[in-house]
Amino acid sequence: MSDATPSTENPGFDDMARDIAEVPAVEVIVTVAVNLMSAAAVKLGLTEEGEQHMDLDEARKLVQALAGLLDASATEISTFHASPLRDGLKSLQLAFREASLVPDEPGHGPGEKYTGPVYG
Repeated sequence: MSDATPSTENPGFDDMARDIAEVPAVEVIVTVAVNLMSAAAVKLGLTEEGEQHMDLDEARKLVQALAGLLDASATEISTFHASPLRDGLKSLQLAFREASLVPDEPGHGPGEKYTGPVYG
């Protein structure tokens, strides 16, 4: 038998849980939305590295998830938070349409089932 006993404590986990417990839900939603927007921008090639990380299939998934989150949380977050997020989503949808070799029909692009058709 070993003298070393496995530690069941997870240092930092309790601190993280306590920190998360203090964050308002709106802030969590906005943070997740901003992370989805940032990831989508990278996959659309809109960063300094440009097309190095471009992946339209991945971008489609991220934009779709962002649109779903914004649609589902529309009544939970204020217009103060929702307006810039919706503007960012529309910009990503337009960038996706421009980057696509064969653009989706209006209303069938990523997230458009939640936002309605996006025209360039």
